[in-house]
Amino acid sequence: QVQLVESGGGSVQSGGSLRLSCAVSTYTYSSACMAWFRQAPGKEREGVATLDSDGTTTYADSVEGRFIISRDNAKNTLNLQMNNLEPEDTAMYYCAADPTVPICTLIPVDYGRWGQGTQVTVSL
Repeated sequence: QVQLVESGGGSVQSGGSLRLSCAVSTYTYSSACMAWFRQAPGKEREGVATLDSDGTTTYADSVEGRFIISRDNAKNTLNLQMNNLEPEDTAMYYCAADPTVPICTLIPVDYGRWGQGTQVTVSL
C-alpha cells in the first residue's frame, strides 16, 4: 500500500517562500506521474504542478514561474518550491501519484493515491 505524507506547510507573508515535501512509501513511484494539487475553502480541488518519470513538468498558469516541482528518487520524495507567494495561494496542498496514467495531467480524478494534505496560509 503506497502512502504519501506531505510536510512543510505553514503561514507566510505575501512574497515569501515555502517548500513542501511528500514522502512516498515505495520506490515503484519513481516511474509514476506525481503531482501537487490544492483546495481552498469552498472551491474545487485544482492542479498545481505535475512531474512525470522522465522529468517533464507542467504547471497551472496561476503558479507558472513561481513554483517548482521536483522529485528525489533516492529519498522517495516529491517537492514543491513555492516562491513569491500570494494570498490567493492559500489552500490545503495535496500530493498525488499514479503509475497507470499514460500522460500526467492536472485532473484530480486521474490520480489514485493521495496524501492527507498540508495547509499553506499566505497573509498580506
